[in-house]
Amino acid sequence: MINKTLLALGAMVLAVAPVSGQAADTANAPKLVFTFAETVLLAKDIPVGQTERGHRNIIPITGGHFEGPDIRGTIMPGGWDWQLQLANGCTQVKADYFLKTDDGVVINILNTGTLCPPKDGEDISVFTHPVFEAPEGKYEALSNNTYIGTLAPAKGPNGEPAVKISIYQVVPDN
Repeated sequence: MINKTLLALGAMVLAVAPVSGQAADTANAPKLVFTFAETVLLAKDIPVGQTERGHRNIIPITGGHFEGPDIRGTIMPGGWDWQLQLANGCTQVKADYFLKTDDGVVINILNTGTLCPPKDGEDISVFTHPVFEAPEGKYEALSNNTYIGTLAPAKGPNGEPAVKISIYQVVPDN
């Protein structure tokens, strides 16, 4: 699913629609560079209830790990995924949690997206928009760039519910 998801994401990011008969500016089309993958461990959801906008759930984040070419570490327990189930069957997700690198730096991540049920015979493709708040220093570039994530269901090391998120930086293709 990730390879199919990446192909779809690449097509989405690289396809620049012409505006009013103008040709697409492919010279400035972006590409994606893998940053890291994470497995986020989840607790049982906590139903909040029906609101005017939809049904709310909180899913506690209990831990996990992440690793990429230039960064690795653990996901700190205590974060949450604040979900809103809409009348159309889609779910808006807003996860707020902390990464702790193997060299002790704590980085906040706010990751948002929308999950919709698949249409007949289609795979579910879920894309997210992670935004980082990193302290000045070695990882501060995370705070100053744009990222796209792919999200897929997973299992933790003890069979607990989890999600796998792969994060890619959006960069110029030149």
